[in-house]
Amino acid sequence: MTTYRGSCHCGSVTFTLTSEKKPEEMRVGRCACSFCRRHGARTMGDPSGSVEFRSTSGALSRYRFGLGITDYLLCARCGTYVGAVMPGESGAIGIVNVNSLDIRDTFDAAPPLHHYDGEDEARRRARRRKFWMPATVIA
Repeated sequence: MTTYRGSCHCGSVTFTLTSEKKPEEMRVGRCACSFCRRHGARTMGDPSGSVEFRSTSGALSRYRFGLGITDYLLCARCGTYVGAVMPGESGAIGIVNVNSLDIRDTFDAAPPLHHYDGEDEARRRARRRKFWMPATVIA
């Protein structure tokens, strides 16, 4: 397993992504929703890996929109979007914003753009369980 590190701009929110995959084997995408487009997000997860988000006291901001089933994690100090976490029956799953990884330049600058308009909650949860990874948030 390899550990990939990332953080917000100011370093108040950090994360570690653990994966057996090399960066070139990871599936990176872009969501077409207005939140992800406005943040220029490129996201990825590895269902066989895991991610742990950590923040200093008061630095983590959680934002929900749309179906209201996911916490989008932002630094309350510098505003960087670092990832997202969705609670579930078997535990939380999440993704990271590739732009917040230390090795961000390794990944495709313009991965495929995905449109999820019209997904209901069941379809969204099923899709995410397929591509997202176990996640922990320590704030």
